[in-house]
Amino acid sequence: MSRCAAIVVAAGSSRRMGFNKLLALLGGEPVLRRTLGAFQACPEIAEIILVAGDEVAAAAQHWAIPKLTHIVPGGAERHFSVKAGLDAVSPHCNLIAIHDGARPLIAVSQISRCIEAARTQRAITCARRITETLKRADDQGRITGSIDRENAWIMETPQIFTRELITRAYDAVLRDGLLVTDEVSAVQHLGEPVYVVENSTPNPKITLPGDIQTAERFLL
Repeated sequence: MSRCAAIVVAAGSSRRMGFNKLLALLGGEPVLRRTLGAFQACPEIAEIILVAGDEVAAAAQHWAIPKLTHIVPGGAERHFSVKAGLDAVSPHCNLIAIHDGARPLIAVSQISRCIEAARTQRAITCARRITETLKRADDQGRITGSIDRENAWIMETPQIFTRELITRAYDAVLRDGLLVTDEVSAVQHLGEPVYVVENSTPNPKITLPGDIQTAERFLL
């Protein structure tokens, strides 16, 4: 049976939040603590690597997360942070799940579903269908046309890959000087297919102050 490591990326600056969103309380518990707790509870996860800045790293050291094996410093951009996490993964793990620390509501069952899919498809992403009507607007905010939502998906995390594939993808990203915002883009740069695993449970990313209040409604 393949062993899966989780890299939780929590090295962002929280500029749009105005305070450290990862340490903000969500239902009485820090956002990042909830995120780590989901991966701790997932039986398919063998180890957790946290990529974080100094403040977050100091806080995480006091949390009871037995699967948390390494806390490593992040880089100036996301791809540097992910690469640092990849370098810390145990050689015993041949699947790697990469997840945004600011997505604390990920369901344990969804993590398991994504891991199961990655065992056969090598590269998957948790994703949500677009169901709203989409329009395109110009710089003045004037609507200029419609966007077809058929087969359109919103990318979420975790994004899970075989170790060989994601390592090769990030080697190429660094070699070619690319700036990628998620792992799907890194793997697509190699020309490799990535498959979606639909998520039917709330999995919002905490970005703005109001997102905390929105997420708390899902806890009720």
